[in-house]
Amino acid sequence: MAEPRRLSTAERGFEEAFARLIAFEAAQDDAVERATAAILDDVRARGDAALLELTARFDRWKPASAAALEVPLDEAKRAAAALAGAQREALQTAADRIRRYHERQRQSSWRVEEEDGTMLGQQVTALDRVGLYVPGGKAAYPSSVLMCAIAAKVAGVRELVMVTPTPDGVLNAAVLAAAALAGVDRIFRLGGAQAIAALAFGTATVPAVDKIVGPGNAYVAAAKRRVFGRVGIDLVAGPSEVVVIADAGANADWIAMDLFSQAEHDEAAQAILVTPEAALIDAVARSMRGLLAAMPRRAIIEASLAARGALILVRDLAEACDIANRIAPEHLELAVADPERLLARLRHAGAIFLGAYSSESLGDYCAGPNHVLPTSRTARFSSPLGVYDFQKRSSLIAVSRDGARTLGRVAATLARAEGLEAHARSAEMRIDEKK
Repeated sequence: MAEPRRLSTAERGFEEAFARLIAFEAAQDDAVERATAAILDDVRARGDAALLELTARFDRWKPASAAALEVPLDEAKRAAAALAGAQREALQTAADRIRRYHERQRQSSWRVEEEDGTMLGQQVTALDRVGLYVPGGKAAYPSSVLMCAIAAKVAGVRELVMVTPTPDGVLNAAVLAAAALAGVDRIFRLGGAQAIAALAFGTATVPAVDKIVGPGNAYVAAAKRRVFGRVGIDLVAGPSEVVVIADAGANADWIAMDLFSQAEHDEAAQAILVTPEAALIDAVARSMRGLLAAMPRRAIIEASLAARGALILVRDLAEACDIANRIAPEHLELAVADPERLLARLRHAGAIFLGAYSSESLGDYCAGPNHVLPTSRTARFSSPLGVYDFQKRSSLIAVSRDGARTLGRVAATLARAEGLEAHARSAEMRIDEKK
């Protein structure tokens, strides 16, 4: 196999090689941007007619009418009922754990009253309608349905509209079942940039939403970025990433498979090991060579590891944390004897998995926290999808008569400093009601 590159922080040229390793801007590829812009314009101009043509072109099936794009909820319920017992039980267990975790995130309205009777506060309300994008190209993701839909439902969103591509017209039963379990309200057989356009602009068949969430390919990411402002979005997702920090006691086979688990997503995914143990790097490389042959997605794993994978040798675990912070990965595993000791050093990661038994794959499916996470170094300034992404806050201001006198003088002074006389007089009129 073509092994991931080996880097060492002690070697000359490390900084240049490291900069190349973490540089990735696929979502802003010019060809992707041009194609996405054309699709968005087409759907905005022609609505359902464009959706029908684009679905036939990209998903290779021809809907009889725009109405055929919508999947009846009864079909999703039948899919859930028909699911094999073990699979249905696993989905239900995951759903229950995800719901319990997200219920702790729900924000509440609050008020505080000042001495003069002025009340200040915050009113928290849920979004009215949210669009959920569920990938369905190279793989199907019922787990993404659970993560997005359950967080939205816990927040109190009134209507969830799910879109998912159906290549060759084939609906994925597990995705439908997950939609039924999670409480999705409407389902459409749409994918790619055209699905994002339909959700953002609305058509005669697909309702416009207030926010669009869920991961997707480069075209979906580009479309979400372009419609942001007309609708809200969760984040612009890039390829999946994992960084594993490991010490001498780490299991090389486990680490190799954890790296594979990210690399198998697609050829642009990134899997990186960071360790002060040269012997562990050798052992993980041997494990990779031995384990790869049994992987059904071997070609994708190999391509991913060769293009964007790395085995990085550092001086110590403190430097490993510094490297991880610079990468700001989507997933960060701490395969070390005392992960809590490193936690205070780690500032930038979408999700942190503490200890050898905390494989990232558990986070993808059933641990409970959301698996929609910031990628491409955006964990420096953003967070995992959560209930708070489906709630919005309105400030509450009820100024008392006494408060208006005190605050009016402050506001008038500041307004005149900014040259805004009407602001100043508006505030002053409340100081003396007789004027």
